[in-house]
Amino acid sequence: MKINCLNALLLLSLLFIAPVSTAATENNVMLTILPAGGCAEGWVMDGKPALFTEETLFDHINGEAELYFPYGFDALATARYNKKDAPGSEVMADVYRMGSLLDAFGIWSNYRKADAPGCNLGADCVLSSSQMLFYQDRYFIRLQATGTPTPGQHVFMACGRALSRNLPPGKGRPGELEIFHVNDIVPKTERYLPQSVLGYPFFRRGMTAEANLNGERAQVFVVFEDSAAAARKAFDQYRASLKEEGRTATLTGKEGRIALEGNDPLYGKVIVELSGRYLIGAIRMKDVSAARPLIEELKKSVTGIHSHKY
Repeated sequence: MKINCLNALLLLSLLFIAPVSTAATENNVMLTILPAGGCAEGWVMDGKPALFTEETLFDHINGEAELYFPYGFDALATARYNKKDAPGSEVMADVYRMGSLLDAFGIWSNYRKADAPGCNLGADCVLSSSQMLFYQDRYFIRLQATGTPTPGQHVFMACGRALSRNLPPGKGRPGELEIFHVNDIVPKTERYLPQSVLGYPFFRRGMTAEANLNGERAQVFVVFEDSAAAARKAFDQYRASLKEEGRTATLTGKEGRIALEGNDPLYGKVIVELSGRYLIGAIRMKDVSAARPLIEELKKSVTGIHSHKY
């Protein structure tokens, strides 16, 4: 009996210890993503890499940490690289492990600008004279220049390639981006929002993009829901919120294909259509009728990828 009790206690202790050990192992692996010998020719690591978790991320990016948490932030490995013959010039390398490929794209899209030059690295990449941003698999990588003189872009590319080789290859861009592969969408304006699309809590998650409608700039959005019933509930909540604000909210169509046209207190004219478990809409436009063809295209697009689970 004593042996059996001891075995039971040992088993219980292993059950409680194993998750902690797994997390510690994963975090140690994070540190190995940062090239210890150097990230570019002549650029060596200054000191040792550091690791930050959800509890300590504020210590590294105090003003931005809250932005990362909805995207499933898990851990950050960071290191500084400098060059002995260029005192005062540094490259800060940050590797963020996010919740998923879509989350990594989402946080990357918060920083990426539509007019930023691209670079051939990871799933997608932008490069400037002061920083490089790319994502690969569930990782978001941010390389920033600090001090003077500023490293050339060739240094960012070399460091970026060194980091990319240490990351899982991934599956390219998230499949959800296929939604916006339609005419009139402005390239490089797509964003993923894991909560409160347009600032409304009942629009739980979705994507937005800029669009050209008859020469005018507008914004389109697609809200993802788990079921048609959940999508209808979000639709009705939005309609109710407009009425509470004393705004117009006219329904058109029939059951299964209902659209709302109205005036949003934040975004002006709005059109939202219910399509299965999606809400597809447009805001910030002068002419609602100009958005209808694009919404039809987006409906076809989401139908084509309806088997994806978000």
